[in-house]
Amino acid sequence: MQTTSWRPDAIDTTVPSVARMYDYYLGGSDHYAADRAASEELLKRVPSTRALAVNNRRFLRRAVRVLARDYGIRQFIDHGSGLPTRDNVHQVAQEVDPDCRVVYIDNDPIVLAHGRALLDENERTTVVQADLRDTEGILRHEETRRLIDFTRPVAALFVSVLHCIPDESDPAALLRRVAGALAPGSFLVVCQLVSERPEIRGYVTDFMAETTGGTWGRVREECEVRGYLDGFEILEPGLVEVSQWRPDSDLAPVQQTDEWIEWGGIARIG
Repeated sequence: MQTTSWRPDAIDTTVPSVARMYDYYLGGSDHYAADRAASEELLKRVPSTRALAVNNRRFLRRAVRVLARDYGIRQFIDHGSGLPTRDNVHQVAQEVDPDCRVVYIDNDPIVLAHGRALLDENERTTVVQADLRDTEGILRHEETRRLIDFTRPVAALFVSVLHCIPDESDPAALLRRVAGALAPGSFLVVCQLVSERPEIRGYVTDFMAETTGGTWGRVREECEVRGYLDGFEILEPGLVEVSQWRPDSDLAPVQQTDEWIEWGGIARIG
């Protein structure tokens, strides 16, 4: 198995990272032994996890393409972007219009290093290292200001990341803060891990919190995610399991198991 050879001294690679575990499930190469071990352990209890990660990535691509192609969005802020992989947000958006601007946000220094290396030759993209809860810091950051015109619509992406936010940080309030800073006609793309089975919610929440050193929130229920977006206009087909959100064809892969799912959709602001 190919793994990354770049290992920054400041990073404890013995502690699994959510971003690197996701990279492992997607077949990437930017992960370490601890990430692989944690990922495999989680698969033993929740075997749909790898398929769920793949379907979630496909949802991200479809959402970006739809917003750029059908709604004219040319600016994207990807909160909790994770490690670069194939068909990243800027690649999908810039296929529609090369002038699309993308700001990636993540607090993992490895994401910052790999992302900057990937984007060095693309002046319309950047990576900002920040806690996604620091809305003011993100929106005021010089790199964000360089690329994003806040008088025009923006798509703010929160894809498979809100389960990393603990209840005391109030994910719903985070979305309202971001929405309040964006121009009318902007969008929120939101999905998070949910389960209607209490034993799965409890196991995964406890496992991930312990495994990642506390950088985790909670697996939630569909009704909680629906509450995040109260008062917003939800695009068709509404809030759904993400493989069901505007699939490319009737033959597109769907989530086959329901122990836990990625659940969400897109909301219009203003």
